[in-house]
Amino acid sequence: GEAGTVVATEAGVLGVGICYDMRFPELAMMYASRGAQMIIYPGAFNMTTGPKHWQLLQQARAVDNQLFVAACSVARDEGASYTAWGHSTVVGPFAEIIATTDEKPGLVVADVDLEEIQTRRRNMPLTAQKRHDLYELVDKQRAS
Repeated sequence: GEAGTVVATEAGVLGVGICYDMRFPELAMMYASRGAQMIIYPGAFNMTTGPKHWQLLQQARAVDNQLFVAACSVARDEGASYTAWGHSTVVGPFAEIIATTDEKPGLVVADVDLEEIQTRRRNMPLTAQKRHDLYELVDKQRAS
């Protein structure tokens, strides 16, 4: 898309990306700075990148930004022209796997306590400890 998407809902403040967006920590950082409590990444990593990167990137974005990540994938269909890894997952702000599934069709249900975000941020105040004298994130949408 042309812009990042963060929406306030009854379930919390959600950032939305696509699976490839998981590879870019800056987008997740921007969403966190806009108040996102969870980032949702619909996606379909393949059988090469899925086993190595799917869960790793979800955990990295969650722990980097001390928020929840939910990644939903299509189920694996070995007969399709594109074979997805599957494994829809919800990750907590301390990189813990809260709920997941395998490659088969299924439903992931997770109890998410948004207060955990504040607890993690109090116990490890990464935002306050960033070296703003050395680097910064520029949100170009907000800057214009």
